[in-house]
Order: sequence, then C-alpha cells, then structure tokens
Amino acid sequence: MSIEVLAKQGHEKVFTGLAGIETAKLRKMRNEGLRNCFRHLDETHYRMEYVATIQGRTFINDAASHNTNATWYALENTKGSIIWITEGSKVPNDYSKIAAPALRKVRMMICVGGNSEQLHENFSGIVPKINDVNTLGEAVHQAFYSNIDDATIIYSPATENGTSCDYQGEAFRHEVNEL
Repeated sequence: MSIEVLAKQGHEKVFTGLAGIETAKLRKMRNEGLRNCFRHLDETHYRMEYVATIQGRTFINDAASHNTNATWYALENTKGSIIWITEGSKVPNDYSKIAAPALRKVRMMICVGGNSEQLHENFSGIVPKINDVNTLGEAVHQAFYSNIDDATIIYSPATENGTSCDYQGEAFRHEVNEL
C-alpha cells in the first residue's frame, strides 16, 4: 500500500489499522508469559471513560494518561473542541507531540496543582486560554462554567505526579457528579 493511499484514509483509520495489526501479532505470540503482560490492557480504568453529560457538557475521565503519548491519543481522538484539564510537573516533559491536536482542538487549558510553567511555555500561543487552579474541584467547576460552548471537558494529566490514577480518576468523577 502506498503512502498516498494511507494518507487518503484519514489518521483515525490508520491508527485503528495499526492497532489491529499489533493486536493480531500479540494474539499469535507463543510465549504465554508475554501474552499475559498484555492481558491487563483491556482492564485499564480511567482511560477515555465517559463520566456524564451535564447541561450539554460532556466530561471524559482520562486519569490513566500519565504521559504525553497517552494524552496525545486522548486529544487526537476526542471529537470537536476541548477544554483540557491537566497537571503541571516538576519533571521536564516533551509536550511537542501534543502541540498539533492542541492547536486544532483545545480552546481552554486548566492546569491543576502548580508547577505549570512548562505547560505555559509550551502552549502559550497554541491554546487561547490557559488558567491555573489549585484543586481538581476548582478545575471541574471552572471548565463547566466557562463560556466555551460545545467543548468536551477532558481530564488527562499528561504527567506522572506520584498520585495513583485510581485516586485521580475517582476524584474527577466525584467532582463532576457534585456539579
């Protein structure tokens, strides 16, 4: 298949096709130990999890996205405009791969918990509105009451902050259900 044919299919079909190829390869593995390493992937909690739609605002819990690759996938595969709730980090991160979907889709970024200097440096001029808040509850409230209509609100940290995704995922779900 030529690169032109691949390009005409659109990136969603290409990603799905590549994932399908990898899945087929994994199923054919002869080593039971290796197969077992990948069985947990279907059980991942807080990965692009629909939480609720409240007054026309959809909330997606992607607390399991503890790196920029996972957050890229979340932003790339969310349809329409996005309000992105993320977290700052003391550890340097390469946010360059998130720049393209952020430019196309993210209308507002809300940075939780401080250490957001890297996020401001990387997304100023790309995301129209970047705000800092102290807590996840403040972020959910600010996103919900923003004047950005028809945007999906997605919580995707893009960084490992030492807090388990179970805790973060439950906290996000709780804050949304408190609205």
